[in-house]
Amino acid sequence: MPKDYSRTRRVGEQIQREIAQLVQQEIKDPRIGLVTISAVKVSRDMSHTTVYFTVLDEKHPVAETLKVLEGAAGFLRHELAKRMSLRIMPHLHFKYDESIAYGNELSALINEAIDMENPDNQIPSETEIKNKSVNEGDAEEN
Repeated sequence: MPKDYSRTRRVGEQIQREIAQLVQQEIKDPRIGLVTISAVKVSRDMSHTTVYFTVLDEKHPVAETLKVLEGAAGFLRHELAKRMSLRIMPHLHFKYDESIAYGNELSALINEAIDMENPDNQIPSETEIKNKSVNEGDAEEN
């Protein structure tokens, strides 16, 4: 039976914190914008780590940011080895986390649907809400 808080999970969380600091403070490449490390998954044997990131600055394309991060993977791994005491430092693999962009798209669709229902974007008054509920009640009786 696996533990609720396994070692791989603890190591992943520590790697996430350290990489977030390193990317923010140590990587001075102008091709990289505001990058957030959203998740880290460590393999069971701790030899490989997948680092999920998002780009908050739309001026910097995701493909370019991925190239920079992959190019800095050796440097980041070396710095992680200095900061963490692990027998084997896992290889870093970077992957763009699409969940934030997907969430933004869904939010935009929801806002669009709300705007279609209420084009003036006005909050209805209490009397309008009461009148609407009374009218709906009348319609159900007929």
